[in-house]
Amino acid sequence: MIPRLAAAPPPSVRVRAPGKVNLGLRVGPVGDDGYHPLATIFQAVSLFEEVTATQVTPGAGISLTVSGPQADAVPTDESNLAWRAAALLAERTGLAADVQLHITKGVPVAGGMAGGSADAAAALVACDALWEAGVPRPDLVELAAELGADVPFSLLGHTAVGTGRGDLLTPAMTRGEFHWCFATQREGLSTPTVFRRFDELAGPSTPRVAPADDTAIMHALRAGDPVALGKALHNDLEGPALDLRPELADVVEVATESGALGVVVSGSGPTVAALGRSRQHALALGAAWTAADVVDAVWCATGPAPGTQIVTPMRA
Repeated sequence: MIPRLAAAPPPSVRVRAPGKVNLGLRVGPVGDDGYHPLATIFQAVSLFEEVTATQVTPGAGISLTVSGPQADAVPTDESNLAWRAAALLAERTGLAADVQLHITKGVPVAGGMAGGSADAAAALVACDALWEAGVPRPDLVELAAELGADVPFSLLGHTAVGTGRGDLLTPAMTRGEFHWCFATQREGLSTPTVFRRFDELAGPSTPRVAPADDTAIMHALRAGDPVALGKALHNDLEGPALDLRPELADVVEVATESGALGVVVSGSGPTVAALGRSRQHALALGAAWTAADVVDAVWCATGPAPGTQIVTPMRA
């Protein structure tokens, strides 16, 4: 009897994209278009989203599954940024939007660390490779900006200055490695709600912003000086986030009392980022948060981390 050969698995591509922390985030007055001009310094950190794109039969369309921490909080329909990324790439290249996407979560959900943006960046790269579309990286960056302000940085990674809505990027020179611990909460914070509270608190006196406002951060990065970086961390959205979620002040206080070099709300929150002296100190900061029972989870990571990259090339 001739043995039956097992069917070969369909072609697939696995891509990894990083989460981020805002080392500095300055917010200008809301414009007529409803958006706030930003001057921010992003750093990618070693918490990653992975997206696997798998070939499906023609006409099957897009499907999406999610696994990993907080997977049940992630939508699996066309509202998901990874789904939208695949659909946008197909539309712009004239290819059929047929793909199975699987997201493996590694970045906190709704925590101000751009996990959804990382999914979108990874989906763009994965689908481009799977469909052999050959879209140049600069064009992928332009598509990324259409999906969200943080998506281009997820493609670039490392450390960068962001202006405009945060999507106009200039790579920043850094030395060394920085050790972070992140405190997350089960209940997220809506980014539009935080910006509205910022407007209410700031009133008509909101100053204009420029990257030069954060020269202390840039100097610390170039020197590889975590002590100086900790002192310079800044986020204009921290006040509104703490106003909406006063309990986050306890998270900041515990990290400060535990010797963190600097503590800041990440993006629009509610994640709080603490900078440690070393990898061991970052772990100790997480232990202090857990012992104080002021967090739902802690995540330790290093930065800067690389941007979106293929980790398993297409296989047939």
